[in-house]
Amino acid sequence: MKFNIEKTDQEWLDQLGPEAYRILREAGTERPFSGALNKHYEEGIYDCKGCNTPLFTSTSKFDSGCGWPSFDASEEGKVLYIKDSSHGMIRTEILCANCGGHLGHVFNDGPTETGQRYCVNSLSINFKK
Repeated sequence: MKFNIEKTDQEWLDQLGPEAYRILREAGTERPFSGALNKHYEEGIYDCKGCNTPLFTSTSKFDSGCGWPSFDASEEGKVLYIKDSSHGMIRTEILCANCGGHLGHVFNDGPTETGQRYCVNSLSINFKK
């Protein structure tokens, strides 16, 4: 896939640091309940850590109890959806549409009216008031 922002692996590593690089560029996952933004509920915007694209708003965030920041909707056109059949299950991976950074997965078991639960790694996003 081609994205608006493309960098070498070394450029991404230099920008993100090893842990965020592992999540965003290698489709890693942080440990549940370890992310700084899991229980964060200030009003604002959650941007992609790789390219600062606005992905989610605080009005779409909720506590799903899954251990990762959860949202019931993304900003329109800002997230790509890819079938992920790794680890013996079928899921929908979510990527930043601008830079291709791995964010997490989306599930159809959300408790709000959208029925969606975007399960996002804290290390893949930044918060801005």
